[in-house]
Amino acid sequence: QVQLVESGGGLVQPGGSLSLSCAASGRILRLNAMGWYRQTPGNQRELVASITGSGSTNYADSVKGRFTISGDNTKNAVILQMNSLKPEETALYYCWMEAIPAGARQAYDYWGQGTQVTVSS
Repeated sequence: QVQLVESGGGLVQPGGSLSLSCAASGRILRLNAMGWYRQTPGNQRELVASITGSGSTNYADSVKGRFTISGDNTKNAVILQMNSLKPEETALYYCWMEAIPAGARQAYDYWGQGTQVTVSS
């Protein structure tokens, strides 16, 4: 059973920085991609940033130049460094991984429980 555990959310002032971390427990045969999504009440979950197993990254236009995603396949972990945060980025941030668990032949999507990020003065 693969489970994702997130940490690092909290309250930060506008213009401040936060780092979100996520690690997967359980046996993983192959990690295809990892990423972070965010969601606010009444809105759909949106992609913030993702990284493939080979290291290719993708960012939402709104965060380019301010957020950096990095992954460690050996530890099945992903980190999102967020700088110059804006109040409108207050949301529940979810970790996501697409992985083939040990004993399986196909990849599955896994989600963390979500960590709250609040940007406010």
